[in-house]
Amino acid sequence: MASFTQLPSGNWRVQVRRKKRYVAETFRRRKDGEEWALDMERNIDRSGSPKPRAAVKAKTFADVIDLHVQDMREVGRPPRRSKTAVLNALKEDLGSTKIPELDRGRLIEYGRKRAKEGAGPATLAIDMAFIRTLATHAAAIHGIEISAEEVRLARVALKYLGLVGKSHERDRRPTQDELDELIEYFESNYRQVIPMGRIVRYAVATAMRQEEICRPDWTDVDMKKRILVIRDRKDPRNKEGNDQRVPLLNLTGYDGWEILLQQRIITRGLGRVFPYNHRSVSAAFTRACDELKIDDLHFHDLRHEGTSRLFEAGLTIEKVALVTGHKDWRTLRRYTKLKPEELHKLQTAPQPSLEDLMRGLVTGPTAIGQSSSSL
Repeated sequence: MASFTQLPSGNWRVQVRRKKRYVAETFRRRKDGEEWALDMERNIDRSGSPKPRAAVKAKTFADVIDLHVQDMREVGRPPRRSKTAVLNALKEDLGSTKIPELDRGRLIEYGRKRAKEGAGPATLAIDMAFIRTLATHAAAIHGIEISAEEVRLARVALKYLGLVGKSHERDRRPTQDELDELIEYFESNYRQVIPMGRIVRYAVATAMRQEEICRPDWTDVDMKKRILVIRDRKDPRNKEGNDQRVPLLNLTGYDGWEILLQQRIITRGLGRVFPYNHRSVSAAFTRACDELKIDDLHFHDLRHEGTSRLFEAGLTIEKVALVTGHKDWRTLRRYTKLKPEELHKLQTAPQPSLEDLMRGLVTGPTAIGQSSSSL
């Protein structure tokens, strides 16, 4: 039985389900779809295979990628920037591979090559997940014979080789001396157009990503409530419409609201709060670290630092999540590198010194403010 759905683009999505077989195609005109659906039903009745139009046209893995992108656009879910980058990279490395040759051996070869080029286990795991999604999509929607099982076996082999796995959690936190050195470097450099010193302080104060710093407009700022709205904030489960209201606090050693007011004077409250390209911000930060010989420090580490300082200030998980945008503790924990010595600051009662304790060994527990009965 064929079903017809008109998409927002005006095209028609035709789906055929017959004798436990499923196939779908998109057409500009419904009449073309009706004719195609009739052919598919006849093919299934005759040979048990729909042999759709896409299966005939698709010859290489690049064709499979193009079909996937086209289908996602048709249903109003076009690939976003990060996914597009991965798909383009896959097309460059595997695009010319003919579909019958995309087997376990070819994928293991691809994994070895990517690892030699510097791709880490987490990056390669993402690549393999995308390849499996593409294979499943092609088989389920278009009847193109690509085995997702071959992809799974290739991933297992690469995992045994240590080439696929989870990312290593970074525990790099900048010291206060390093932050002071960076800020002084930026603010004393008259050739520095981007106010990087202010951005560094703001990044720690708000725990925002560099894109979240450079994207918001002044219309996203609630001047009365000291709230900034971040539109479509990054979230793997909810990539669109994830607007979040973030309070600008003074708990990390830097006052986010005060920094924002400084920017308002400079920009006159027009356009974007920080009207700079986030890639330029990252590049300027990297150059400064190289100049100052600060080793292995990334701009994103400032988000880790800001998050950790919020915890060290005594905020609960729920309150920190309101600032950082994380949805659960498992994800938030990766950005939290607490310093053990900071826990002492959360103690309300004064603690005895070493001299007090030594004196107590001689005169008894009352010398350090405790009665014998309390021990």
